Amino acid sequence: MEPLESRVVYANPWISVREDLVRREDGSTGVYGVVDKPDFCIVLPRTTADDGPGEGWWLVEQYRYPVRARRWEFPQGTWPSGASGSLEDLARAELAEETGLRAARLTLLGSFDLAAGMASQRGHAWLAEGLTPGEQHLEETEADLITRWVSRQEFAAMVTGGRLVDAVSLAALSLLAAYEGG
Repeated sequence: MEPLESRVVYANPWISVREDLVRREDGSTGVYGVVDKPDFCIVLPRTTADDGPGEGWWLVEQYRYPVRARRWEFPQGTWPSGASGSLEDLARAELAEETGLRAARLTLLGSFDLAAGMASQRGHAWLAEGLTPGEQHLEETEADLITRWVSRQEFAAMVTGGRLVDAVSLAALSLLAAYEGG
């Protein structure tokens, strides 16, 4: 497929939408609408039996305007406009910002396309272990964010019971399962 023209039809500090005119393999032309957002990191903060609370996960819950509901998910985000750094730096920053936790160990689990049929954004999943508490530094848009530890059993019930439905969190869990050989 060959791009012929491209124009931005909408942009704000967090997202842009462009319309691309393309030529397909058969010579016909068509239009693609593409959402462009910066890559993001998602962090899976895991505790083990040796850690204070036991085996489980730290989650965040916040209001997600597009679905008009609060959602449980793993900490995740992108660099603010004008900021940059490595993916590991971003993972550490998001973990600390949303939960106050610092990780002794971060392991890259893998990467995935958020919605390859309509968006250019890629996600990068990290396992965070050896957690120590610290101070949160929430952004203005995260003022309603709740951080909570859940046991492995409660976490499984949240997923199977439809209380944790965030696709990015579920994709990251798939990468963790593959990483751990399951």
